[in-house]
Amino acid sequence: MNAIEIKNITKEYKNFKLDNVSFKVVEGRIVGFIGRNGAGKTTTIKSILNIVKTNSGNVKFFGLDLNDHENTIKNHIGYSSGTTNYYPRKKLINIINITKQFYENWDDSVMNEYKDLFQLDLSKTPSELSDGMKVKFNLLLALSHHAKVLILDEPTSGLDPFSREEILEVFNELKKRGTAILFSTHITSDLEKCADDIVYIRKGKIVSASSKEEFVKKYQLNNETLENIILRLEREEHD
Repeated sequence: MNAIEIKNITKEYKNFKLDNVSFKVVEGRIVGFIGRNGAGKTTTIKSILNIVKTNSGNVKFFGLDLNDHENTIKNHIGYSSGTTNYYPRKKLINIINITKQFYENWDDSVMNEYKDLFQLDLSKTPSELSDGMKVKFNLLLALSHHAKVLILDEPTSGLDPFSREEILEVFNELKKRGTAILFSTHITSDLEKCADDIVYIRKGKIVSASSKEEFVKKYQLNNETLENIILRLEREEHD
């Protein structure tokens, strides 16, 4: 079943257009969302979440139209956008206590599981955390209400290699439980290790949306690695 179905999303700005973006995210699969900076990844993600109001197009979660069922849908999805500070001088535990009120399925036992895994001190404030620990805290908030879908904008940015491995292990465990994950990234090794599918956006248009294997088969030259394929495509786009 499609966890997310995006059809013909268009959003026009003065100097940029998200142009008829369409792709899907299937339950229990991890989708890597790639493209150069400014290609439209964050605008797409914000459109999927109704943070950005689109000019046209349609988004469905679990077969439900986002515009008609936004509150129900958002109780079943998790979102994290890198190192957002929230309230920089409030203790993490206070931010958690505020956040949990918005989710019907919030589970303190799950929250404590990720607190221990990520080694978070909830008596600290966001201003006292490193960028990597801020990412982990954002992920804790996204994961603690049994989300069926995770939408993550550069979720491993700022993390050291060991912490990235921890996060990717969490992703793979969630996938086994049927959770769908859409994450944008510029870290190619993350795609190598956990992505099932790849969506590639260029200048506001989807160039490819396929399994990782099909993506490699389509674009590979001379047995290139996935990392080298993506680097070459980005150079070609720049040129």
